[in-house]
Amino acid sequence: MATYVTSDIHGELKYFEKLLKMVDFKDTDTLYVLGDNIDRGPKPMETVQKIMHMKNAHCLLGNHEAMALDALEYLDSEYEKEDVEKFDEDLQKKTRRWLKNGSDVTIRAFRALDRERKDEIIDFWRGLKTYEEINVNGTDYVLVHAGLGNFSEDKGLNEYTQYELVWTRDPFDVSYYKDKVVVAGHTPTQELNDNPKPGSIFKKNNRIDVDCGSCYTGGRLAMLCLDTGEEFYYPKRPLLKP
Repeated sequence: MATYVTSDIHGELKYFEKLLKMVDFKDTDTLYVLGDNIDRGPKPMETVQKIMHMKNAHCLLGNHEAMALDALEYLDSEYEKEDVEKFDEDLQKKTRRWLKNGSDVTIRAFRALDRERKDEIIDFWRGLKTYEEINVNGTDYVLVHAGLGNFSEDKGLNEYTQYELVWTRDPFDVSYYKDKVVVAGHTPTQELNDNPKPGSIFKKNNRIDVDCGSCYTGGRLAMLCLDTGEEFYYPKRPLLKP
């Protein structure tokens, strides 16, 4: 029985399946996926459906799922980009933000599904949590997509807004808990200024970033075993320089 964490698959289904084989993922193991399974990569809907049907996988809300839900009136329709002008100001803003963030492949794939599959995916997204608390081998972990915006030790996790949990990009000089480890994705480790190994999992100040830029040139998908600290990557390509 092992506990694994991954994040920001972004439609890279091949990478995800390769990692599951690499770790010899079993029915007795547990996987936490920290959001952003869609957009940018080639197979967003297949990735979502794969995770949905894994009984031992737990998925959190990422900012890309949040954007898709915000733009649901556009996604679940036959509107074209120019039709966004017909929306009210708030929906225009939300839809345009998503359209600028690699949503085209998701929109095409979603609209090609039948009604039953569409409804299953929408229900799945609506049911996603924004955080998870777990204990592995005596260590307490807080799992979120991005971070803990406007952090305070006196603030309960249920007091954070969705925005604070799925969009935050606190620098790693910001320390959260002294007695808990926060694991997140959202910011590719290639973009962290103080990371000596860009493209690898980054750990500092009781924080771990497992987003290794799977959908970018030179990036890869990472998976971390919380029981042993082992790191797994696919593809095994040279790391990007800072």
